[in-house]
Amino acid sequence: MDASKEQKSGKPPRLSYVEMVQQVLPGDTNPHGTVFGGKVMQWIDIAGAVAAMRHVQGPVVTASFDRVDFHAPARVGHVMVLKAQVNFTGRTSIEVGVEVHAENPMTGQRVLTTDALVTYVAVNQAGHPVEAPSVTPETTEERRRYKEGEGRRKARLQERKNKG
Repeated sequence: MDASKEQKSGKPPRLSYVEMVQQVLPGDTNPHGTVFGGKVMQWIDIAGAVAAMRHVQGPVVTASFDRVDFHAPARVGHVMVLKAQVNFTGRTSIEVGVEVHAENPMTGQRVLTTDALVTYVAVNQAGHPVEAPSVTPETTEERRRYKEGEGRRKARLQERKNKG
């Protein structure tokens, strides 16, 4: 399938998939020896932005962290494995789901530490919003994430309408 036809019919989430790794260093941690939540959020924003940029094949800006859940701590020396993928797009917005696992490099054991939903906006070089390609889910999991993302977008738009 040529690229122009794929863009018109939407893009599968697999094309936006990102896996990023960061080692937890002493400067990334609090006095308890666990990684700062803000540092994890920084890494989530980077991985999420790369996934969004892959999807739109252009620049994006962070619009909101819709949800961040911390499940378990990560410690100095752990390797943080971040996995990000586009769930849903609106007209200009791109919702990305990010999972973060801490891996003990001595044992190989991985634990889910954090998951997040981040919304980005596709922009042109001048920073003005532009239309984002649609998402075409291919798997049952992708269809579930798409449907949930669609519901969250409707809720965000309704909340914005109620405030304004």
